[in-house]
Amino acid sequence: MMITKAAEAYHEKMFPDYQSSFLETDPEFITLFDNFAFDTVINQADFDNKTRMQVILAVLIGCQSLAEYKAMLPAALNFGVSPIVVKEIIYQAVAYLGIGRVYPFLIATNDILTEKGIALPLANQATVTEKTRLSDGEAAQIAIFGEEMK
Repeated sequence: MMITKAAEAYHEKMFPDYQSSFLETDPEFITLFDNFAFDTVINQADFDNKTRMQVILAVLIGCQSLAEYKAMLPAALNFGVSPIVVKEIIYQAVAYLGIGRVYPFLIATNDILTEKGIALPLANQATVTEKTRLSDGEAAQIAIFGEEMK
């Protein structure tokens, strides 16, 4: 079995000029994985590439896969996920996972963005104030989930 042309092309778009060491140590695994992840899944899912990458980053934070997150963040940037969106994913994760679990991902994100020449801090994106946070949050939840959220 060989890695499909579609899987090769998608992998190259995610990770330009990168050759996995698994091609040498685990060729059977990487062939199965690449064909599944970069051909089968890509061609069956309804996500566009930016949305897919956002979901992947959030899931990797949720399952505490820091090493894979570090590998996927540059790929997400290659697919047009903005640094602001990446930071929003990180910031939102704190509410669900706690700072202890998210902190290493924030550090990794800052390191990778800095390596990519992206100046930190990013522009402030706040849309509420401390005074309006509760009422604005309630209004957003009502808009999403309905009047039962009051």
